Amino acid sequence: MSLSLVVALIVAAVAYDVITVQTVHRTQASLRSAEQASWSTGRELGAARARSTAISTLLAARQQAEARTVGEIGSTQQNITSTTRTLQLQSLDIATLRTCLAGVSTAESDVAGKDLSGAVASITTASSACRSLDGTGTGLSYAFDFPDPFVLPVGGEYYAFATNSVAGNVQIIRSSDLSTWTTVGDALPHLAGWAQPGATWGPSVLQRGNTFVLYYSAVFGSTGAQCISEAVATQPEGPYLDTSTAPVACQLDLGGSIDPSPVVGADGQPYLTWKSEGANGQPPTLWSQQLTPDGTRLVGGTASALLTPNQGWQGGTIEGPDMVVANGRYYLFYSADNWKTANYAIGVADCSGPLGPCAQPVGPPLLGSQQGLSGPGGPSVFADSSGRLHLAFHAWLPGKTGYPNSRQLYIWNLSFTNGEPQISP
Repeated sequence: MSLSLVVALIVAAVAYDVITVQTVHRTQASLRSAEQASWSTGRELGAARARSTAISTLLAARQQAEARTVGEIGSTQQNITSTTRTLQLQSLDIATLRTCLAGVSTAESDVAGKDLSGAVASITTASSACRSLDGTGTGLSYAFDFPDPFVLPVGGEYYAFATNSVAGNVQIIRSSDLSTWTTVGDALPHLAGWAQPGATWGPSVLQRGNTFVLYYSAVFGSTGAQCISEAVATQPEGPYLDTSTAPVACQLDLGGSIDPSPVVGADGQPYLTWKSEGANGQPPTLWSQQLTPDGTRLVGGTASALLTPNQGWQGGTIEGPDMVVANGRYYLFYSADNWKTANYAIGVADCSGPLGPCAQPVGPPLLGSQQGLSGPGGPSVFADSSGRLHLAFHAWLPGKTGYPNSRQLYIWNLSFTNGEPQISP
């Protein structure tokens, strides 16, 4: 082998080794670069995960903060309501509060001492002061026990009658503005001979010329059942005189008759509506029958059934009817469910005439328990001196239903839109 060839082979081998070494170096460098890139990517991935965790934590914190804010808003609203009520109370004239409390205390003492006239005077004195303490906007008109009210407008004055209480067999109060009431006393000092005392309920009055006819229910002798009677007076405040020897209406086979209320039809004839308690397979039912022109007796032989309970909210009981003619249509207002509970409510039915038939819309009652009042019932519709309609009713205070608590008198505005009744305090 020639020297030149050997040299060439050595040079080639050396060159090959150099290239191999360089390739190895480059490969190692690439591996190190890849390792660095992988490490950097891992670090970025870790950072991304950390950021994701941080965002999730922040989101959860914000959600918790939002929930706390909602709770704080609710609490603030409650505080505002409480503060508003407190400010209302703080703005009251202390003398007004003292007048109310003093009148109530004196009336209680008078009742304990059997001084009826003194109790009446004390209640009259305190009435306006006690009513002014109501800050709920519920339409409170008379802040004393006044169940099953009936309001009779006469010559610019308003006479309200109610079930027996401290003032006697039939309570009566008088007002010229539907806000300030004067206690008149007992409209019916003496019951009919057949009636037992202590349970004279649901009074109402019909004016026929210069004569006023008072209808009420009382216990019929030893039967234990309520029946309806009538008494007559020559002035709206009475005294009313009942000379009857038997009830006007008394459905003993249906459990008795209560809650009488008169209505004058579009034909000018008077009619009487009432409730039978329900017995012998007949549910509580509202009835109507024509009266004689003077309003003292029923005519026509047989009463017409107007309505029976058929809706869930009525609790199987309807009572306290009050029929009114408005815009050429007959509306029957009534109470339903248990009168001693917050479930008591006022409904309304549409009638084809004073003798029915009547149909009630499916749905909630016209007026039920709400903020400031509980268990409204005993509806009485009347027009004021300007012709505006009102709905008088009684209600318990929230959380104070049933005896020995009181049912106070409320008066709301009543109107009709497209034939539908609308009410507001």
